[in-house]
Amino acid sequence: MEKKPNQVKIRLKRIRYLIFSVLFVLLLMPSAPVAQQPGSGLITYQESITTDEEDRKLVLPSFIYADLLTSEVYVVDGKGRIIIFSSELFPLITLGKKDGVEAPQGLTVDANGNLYIAQSVSKSNPRNRISVYNACLKWERDIYLEDFEGSGSFAPYRLAMDKKGNLYVTASHFAGLLYIDTMGRIIDIIAPEERGEKVKLHNVVIDKAGRIYVVSEDESRIYVYDENRKFMYKFGEKGGSTGKLSRPKAIGVDDRTGRNYVVDYMRHTVTAYDKEGNYLFEFGGLGWSEGWFQHPIDLALDSKGRIFVADLFNQRIQVFNSW
Repeated sequence: MEKKPNQVKIRLKRIRYLIFSVLFVLLLMPSAPVAQQPGSGLITYQESITTDEEDRKLVLPSFIYADLLTSEVYVVDGKGRIIIFSSELFPLITLGKKDGVEAPQGLTVDANGNLYIAQSVSKSNPRNRISVYNACLKWERDIYLEDFEGSGSFAPYRLAMDKKGNLYVTASHFAGLLYIDTMGRIIDIIAPEERGEKVKLHNVVIDKAGRIYVVSEDESRIYVYDENRKFMYKFGEKGGSTGKLSRPKAIGVDDRTGRNYVVDYMRHTVTAYDKEGNYLFEFGGLGWSEGWFQHPIDLALDSKGRIFVADLFNQRIQVFNSW
């Protein structure tokens, strides 16, 4: 019996529906478990941080800092808060608007426990700044960065402090890395180049030997300088496959093992390199369970070798042990 046109149309619609349903399920499934790569057995999941001291949920955590002296951990989340955790990862206190913390981006802590917080414009303060808090977590002063090309739009984003007590500062959409004293005076500007143009730099950390590691998200590269700001080498290759970087956001250095870890926002992974910048392994992948990420955006290591990953859209900080 010949099928009517309406019956054929209905069957075609069902087939299309089944195809789209299968594709949708496949998209929701976690990607292949890159954590099974050789060498990634050196990384084990420990726990996740999801709440503050009042049991309020973390909201889109975007920054993590681990104090190497005290092992305290600092988290910035999407509510404009800084949540401080003990070395045992117990939530201690939250800094917010009542404390003058309104638009935190990143921070660092000096040897005396003073906090330097990069803050963008807010309702009460229309200027980008670095806010200084003493060891009792009380505001003391603001640092405004001026008198250099591009200072008018310079918005401090990430900070790192060297052994001399001076600061390295990255900013959104700024080509270069500022080196300043704690009064805000410009000492130097580091500006790596690619194809004859200065590179925009996203993140910065300093290792125990004083080497400076700077991340360029645009170039998918990490630039390494010695403690005197002399260029040493660069590593990282742009791409979407294993061993390459799509949108690197941050780097952490394990001074015990010499390994470097780079968090990749688009590949949902953490990539490990040796101290010369040679690729070792990856862990993570797109997913929602323990050990998987959904757009990880920052990373830090403490003196115990614990790796903290700001797992943005899973709204948690994942903690891993490294061996």
